[in-house]
Amino acid sequence: MAKKFHVEIVTPNRIFFDEEVEKLVVRTTSGDIAVLHDHTPLVTPVEIGRAKIIFGNDKEREATISPGILTVDENGAMLLTDAAEWPEEIDLDRAERAKKRASERLEAQKKNELDETRARASLRKAVNRIELAKGKK
Repeated sequence: MAKKFHVEIVTPNRIFFDEEVEKLVVRTTSGDIAVLHDHTPLVTPVEIGRAKIIFGNDKEREATISPGILTVDENGAMLLTDAAEWPEEIDLDRAERAKKRASERLEAQKKNELDETRARASLRKAVNRIELAKGKK
């Protein structure tokens, strides 16, 4: 059994997660990173994606996360993110509408020079939420 460490995931609205775990996996701007007990201290930006939380004994959970910052030190890991949701918290209809709006904005961008970066980020967030809500990896 692997040693556990403290993980806290914080959004502007709440402390989303605050427990001892065996592993945390998130997507950074440099790729996926797995954090374990006694990980080297770091501060790194986090991309839109998922936080995979492994508790041990074959128990794990995934949540969607928005961009943020991951810090790791001798006390554990803290992920500060704009938003985080468990699959059961995702309003699938709302996510589908957000995906449609973002896709339409991208199409309009080709004609009207809309902010493509913002539209692409909105689309990635919506697709990420939809896939997790539907149980896709």
